[in-house]
Amino acid sequence: MEMFFDLLSPQLWLIALSIAVLGGVVKGVVGFAMPMVVISGLSSIMEPEIALAGLILPTLVANGTQALGQGIAPAWASARRFWVYLTVGGVVLVASAQLVRVLPISVLLGLIGVPVVLFALLQLAGWQLALARQRKDVEAGIGAFAGFLGGISGIWGPPTVLYLTALNTEKAEQMRVQGVIYGLGAIALVGAHIGSGVLRAETLPLSLALIAPALLGQWLGGKVLDRIDQVVFKKATLFILLVVGLNLIRRSLVA
Repeated sequence: MEMFFDLLSPQLWLIALSIAVLGGVVKGVVGFAMPMVVISGLSSIMEPEIALAGLILPTLVANGTQALGQGIAPAWASARRFWVYLTVGGVVLVASAQLVRVLPISVLLGLIGVPVVLFALLQLAGWQLALARQRKDVEAGIGAFAGFLGGISGIWGPPTVLYLTALNTEKAEQMRVQGVIYGLGAIALVGAHIGSGVLRAETLPLSLALIAPALLGQWLGGKVLDRIDQVVFKKATLFILLVVGLNLIRRSLVA
């Protein structure tokens, strides 16, 4: 117990747990954005490195439950359907990670935020980007773009959601596919930050403690998801994308 209060005061623990619940609710409703919600909230009350450590295990567990929520067979079917996206995105992610020390973070954030905001605004205004069916060349291109962004910034959710939304993917499968993609990325994240020292004995209690509230929030968000139709789901997804994109632009301006 003492190790918990050495890390945060009781008041800050309450805030941190509440932030994890909120991030889980957002993820439960639209399938993504929990890392951005949690890292933004935690960074306001603690050092960014500790906030990142707190995010790691809840992200891994939440994505695992999202991917496997309907069973192993449906998750495997989704992975097979989007194998081009997963394969190309994964290869490019590993390669582009080498650029992190070359490109300024402000440039990276702006490159992500501006197109996301434009796309979300156009869609919310009534313009529709729709793909009638999957095409391997298009999927490979978008997967490469997502992998590039993921490698240099750790953020690959927006391009993934843009693609699935353009395909008008049924909401249950969209949630499942996102879980598979983000889950594989979260495994890499755990390994990377054990190696980097971000996730260590001192920060592990925070990451462990945030798992339960994040899952509670995800469960609550899932109850909301069950009550909304495909049109409302798509609008909610686009609204969250808009908020995420604006936040990325804000960060690019102050980085």
